[in-house]
Amino acid sequence: MIIPKLHYIPKGNSPKEVLENIQKACTSGIELVQLVLEDVSEKKFLKIAEEAREITSHFQTRLIIDNQIKIAKTVKADGVVLNKSATSPTEVRKLLYTWQMIGGTANNLQDAEALLSKEVDYINLGPFKATANEDNPSPVLGLNGYTLLVEALKTETPIIAFGGLSTADVKALLEAGVSGITVSEEITSNFNSIKTFHQLLQASSIAEQRHTFE
Repeated sequence: MIIPKLHYIPKGNSPKEVLENIQKACTSGIELVQLVLEDVSEKKFLKIAEEAREITSHFQTRLIIDNQIKIAKTVKADGVVLNKSATSPTEVRKLLYTWQMIGGTANNLQDAEALLSKEVDYINLGPFKATANEDNPSPVLGLNGYTLLVEALKTETPIIAFGGLSTADVKALLEAGVSGITVSEEITSNFNSIKTFHQLLQASSIAEQRHTFE
């Protein structure tokens, strides 16, 4: 299973705005949208997820649902990403379609190792920087944290960095060994940045290939 390198969490002041931003991101070439909705009922989440699935399907963009396993299955999203307090990925696997992917969220070595033992398809590891909207923020990893964790994990499972990321951070994070990144604010404020992110992420994979062939 190939996990795209660039994940986008759409922001907006209303469901309508969130859906408009998904549309704009898909038009600008995003490969994966992670739908995160806080403080909405399950019914409302389902309705927004159905509309998001319609938009992403049209562009053949992957849609990942944050934590809502039942909704991910109902709308036939491409998968689900679980936060730390969610049901175990092993249990979730039994509830989803076989083709749906499961991501897990980790903040430290212990979290990440637990997720690997439960065979997640990728790990969302972070946060890289502190972000304003967290009620009980996890410790910030910074570049050093990623370097140490990636080295300790020695895994083929893709590690996706998240938390206040901008285009300026991509090169160093890739050098630290992450496979990809999750971005929210920078893309929402400028959808053209998707192209820049793709170029930076692509440059790294071309360099990797060149290195392999030498």
